[in-house]
Amino acid sequence: MKNQEIARIFNDIADLLEIKGENPFRIRAYRRAAQNIEALTKNVEETPKDELLKIPGIGQDLAGKIEEYLKTGRLQFYEELKKEVPEGLSVLLSIPSLGPKTAKLLLERLKVKDIGTLEQLAREHKLIGLPGIKEKTEENILKGIEMLKRGMERQPLGKVLPYANDILDYLKKKAPVKKLTVAGSIRRWKDTIKDIDILATSEKPKEVMDTFVHLPHVKDVLMHGPTKSSVIIHEGLQVDLRVVEEDSFGAALAYFTGSKEHNIRLREMAMKLGLKLNEYGIFREKDNKKIGGKEEEDIYRLLGLPYISPELREDTGEIEVAMAGGLPKLVELKDIKGDLHVHSKWSDGSHDFEELIHEAKKRGYEYIAITDHTKGLGIARGLNAERLMEEKKEIDAINKKLKGFRLIVGTEVDIRSDGQMDLPDDILKEMDIVVASIHSGFKQNREQITRRLVSAMRNPYVSIIAHPTGRLIGEREPYDVDMNEVLKVAKETRTAIEINAYPLRLDLNDVYAKMAKEMGIAIVISTDTHITNQFDYMIYGVSIARRAWLGKSDILNTMSYNSLMKTF
Repeated sequence: MKNQEIARIFNDIADLLEIKGENPFRIRAYRRAAQNIEALTKNVEETPKDELLKIPGIGQDLAGKIEEYLKTGRLQFYEELKKEVPEGLSVLLSIPSLGPKTAKLLLERLKVKDIGTLEQLAREHKLIGLPGIKEKTEENILKGIEMLKRGMERQPLGKVLPYANDILDYLKKKAPVKKLTVAGSIRRWKDTIKDIDILATSEKPKEVMDTFVHLPHVKDVLMHGPTKSSVIIHEGLQVDLRVVEEDSFGAALAYFTGSKEHNIRLREMAMKLGLKLNEYGIFREKDNKKIGGKEEEDIYRLLGLPYISPELREDTGEIEVAMAGGLPKLVELKDIKGDLHVHSKWSDGSHDFEELIHEAKKRGYEYIAITDHTKGLGIARGLNAERLMEEKKEIDAINKKLKGFRLIVGTEVDIRSDGQMDLPDDILKEMDIVVASIHSGFKQNREQITRRLVSAMRNPYVSIIAHPTGRLIGEREPYDVDMNEVLKVAKETRTAIEINAYPLRLDLNDVYAKMAKEMGIAIVISTDTHITNQFDYMIYGVSIARRAWLGKSDILNTMSYNSLMKTF
């Protein structure tokens, strides 16, 4: 959780520095540090200073600030910076899509210091007329406020899962638990989460509960019982812990994993068979004799069903397909043979090719595609044609020395606002893989955005469309795009669509990914890695694929290098 806290503070500092008009490079340094700390797969509290200094973007100054926060629970520079910026700005900055400059303008011109006032002014069209604010701006502000309200109810999986894992690790170390697992929507890998459900077995449930309510994460204790307790952690999430009997663990796990709709269908099936199903087990109705529930598989077996993976339990046809014996063998993390969206130091990545190769091999990969940005994305130090060809030359030289591993020559080409590619075709055709994506003009209308993506797919050298709806969960809504048309053209042009595994993207989502599978469109799962720890985000992308019913054969980067290259 400290990783998340420090990342949030560094992002806040970047916002405050932007309001003050500070050096853009200093602002970017804090944002980059925040991103890289958030991507760490180990706890920053357990990371010595010499290891902190190895994190890209962390120098002596920022490492010192991290140490200060870990020791004191506060950061003096941050506290002083907040005093220099007018009260109310931090509140306005919590609204997705409302940038520091607009927030400052609203405060100075209209004295807006709270979200309620801003919402009222926007609804009454009293913001129009301020510099740069038009009717569309008001619409976007209102959408941002709605996103913020929804975000208070549900938070992105990518933010909640690390908290849940942190709590599990703490309980494993400090409490006398035997079995311990997360349940609920986290176990189903939903992209947004309302609360955290944890199940355990123990011979000393009272000790488990006492440990749980005194977690360092706890802000408020809602309930402290002998077998069930509920707390609110500092990030505003409710966490429920239940200790159940060993003999009921499987039934409880099925029940508390859900979804509600899936569980209702199971109970209906049980009733028709003269059985009763609840969180304690599965029973014969006539004599209330318990016939199963120790293992989760018991529930499905006794209902005449094969085991249904948690990701599928949404009552979207999984029970009918299971009854017919048609459930797919879902893709697994071990099936992935490489990552097709990776950034290096040549643009805005943090590592050179050797470091990326080393980390990819550690994960058992056979290849990765280097897809650095093109020149249109100046903030990411995008490559022009000359630099891209220089990069290709370096990759070709490295590949001559590699055995059993390949760097795929690629690029993430920007799709311009007019639908043209950011680099000419005579350069794109030199690439093994071309990933095309939108990084600007998110507020264009539906027709314009759709036309841009369609134009990219009709380019003969574009292999993959990346993060096709542009969403950042809890921060930016998907742009207005006709995904039915996009998928139709993807099928026609044989363009692959990416499931971007970055936890705040998860884009394509499960609904459209399932639609793509049904249409016979090739899918790739990629991490959009900028720092090597982000290779570990692949599990998020695989989870979306599993929720979309995708098997190994539906995903291109489960192929060997030679087979993959034949598809592009």
